[in-house]
Amino acid sequence: MTLDDAAFIFRLVNEPSWLENIGDRQVHSLADAERFIREKVLAFYQSHGFGMYVIESRSTGVAIGVCGIVVRESLPGADLGFALLPEFWGQGFALEAASAVVSYAYHELRLPPLLAITSQRNARSCRLLEKLGFEYQGLVRLTPDGEELRLYRARSA
Repeated sequence: MTLDDAAFIFRLVNEPSWLENIGDRQVHSLADAERFIREKVLAFYQSHGFGMYVIESRSTGVAIGVCGIVVRESLPGADLGFALLPEFWGQGFALEAASAVVSYAYHELRLPPLLAITSQRNARSCRLLEKLGFEYQGLVRLTPDGEELRLYRARSA
């Protein structure tokens, strides 16, 4: 992801599905999107050597989603994250991107088995994680007063 992706990120993080399942990232303008990319995504790359990546359509080169690996203080390991624009749901893009990121995490980064979290009401993401070989572990909160999220752990590399 680069600052050139600001318009795409602005749209993605303001989709109703993002707001419902991931949360409001306070990106309400293109300037906010650039700040988000600079302070969150690029800074994360700098400190960890990996992060969230833009998913592009092979046929058009247009950005359609994001997928990658993040580290959260409240989880005992790195976790897989993904989101697509709604018009690209159900076409296999998330499965393809997430499979590639999981493979990269294990074979290139040598990370231990990944975790993943999802809203309890996000059945589509739960099914995708299970297709990827993640197993449900139970419920977890990222903050003491936060929403209870479904926690998954990848079976193996």
